[in-house]
Amino acid sequence: MSRIGKKPVAIPSGVEAKIDNGTLSVKGPKGTLSMGLSDLIDYKVEGDEIQVNPANDTKQARSYWGMQRTLVSNLVEGVTEGFTKTLEITGVGYRAQAQGKKLKLQLGYSHDVDLDVPEGIEVKTPDQTTVEVSGIDKQAVGQFAAEIRRWRKPEPYKGKGIKYRGEYVFRKEGKKK
Repeated sequence: MSRIGKKPVAIPSGVEAKIDNGTLSVKGPKGTLSMGLSDLIDYKVEGDEIQVNPANDTKQARSYWGMQRTLVSNLVEGVTEGFTKTLEITGVGYRAQAQGKKLKLQLGYSHDVDLDVPEGIEVKTPDQTTVEVSGIDKQAVGQFAAEIRRWRKPEPYKGKGIKYRGEYVFRKEGKKK
């Protein structure tokens, strides 16, 4: 039995959920999100909650159960609060600047890195060494944050690079004389 899957997903006031043609649509104050439904799981919208249960007793249905409930929960949380990932840039001369639908990164390469911000994602740079990626789709926010980080991963010797806020970079010792 899935401990996560057993819990119903609460629908807060101002959020509307409906199931049509194998798609769950959730509409809230921040926008609308939808997700394709699995045949192995039964989804029911009852009053102010969404119930997720396995359709049969196969191992595959039980293994999908908790994940599908979490995906439904992410839809509801996304349209009510949204998601944010914060990246910190460390290094001499490394900086970021949001320019409309573009993000300009200076990361020590011979050229600036210009990234196009995907639709539905908002990027802010409160200062030159902080990038905030936010949106209603958790997967899209995480994917774009990972693409930014990919350009200069934190290295273990000096700690230079782009890391998530709260991420710990294990530092290695230098050479001993």
